[in-house]
Amino acid sequence: MMVVYLVRHTSVDVPGGFSYGQTDVPLKESFPAEAEAVSRQLDGVAFDAVYASPSIRCVRLAEACGFPDAQKDERLMELDFGEWEMKSWDEVAADPYSRLWFDDWVNVPTKNGESFRDQYDRVASFLDGLKLSGHECACLFTHGGVLACAKVYSGLYGLHEALKHVPPYGAVVRMEI
Repeated sequence: MMVVYLVRHTSVDVPGGFSYGQTDVPLKESFPAEAEAVSRQLDGVAFDAVYASPSIRCVRLAEACGFPDAQKDERLMELDFGEWEMKSWDEVAADPYSRLWFDDWVNVPTKNGESFRDQYDRVASFLDGLKLSGHECACLFTHGGVLACAKVYSGLYGLHEALKHVPPYGAVVRMEI
């Protein structure tokens, strides 16, 4: 059993109601204060491995928390919304294909993107490797969807329930896997 700290990136400067997934988006002006609050939650914890999604919002937070050399891993990226990246949910809903996705987002991929199950499978692949790595305590700077997948992986929820329990921006979740 190993301990994993999952850190969700801080607030993004994107209007509400947009799907930004894997797009590199700006952080809010409150980033320094939010990053300091996250850093305080990690004070005193000794990590023998630190990883980050390659998304700028995660890399910047890892750096601000004192981990400039966090290992980047694409499996820790947010859901790929494909053609719906940076579209409003109204625009997504206007796409006839979206009905298929809204009806079964767990199994149906976004238009030229991925399904939640696809995201879960890549996160599970990362966590499977992490368990075999010999590390005792790791920190992951990542996204809300990845945190939801990790909770499914640890048995807290099923796939269909996971997105009801996404932690807020800047949250730090401690798990044992």
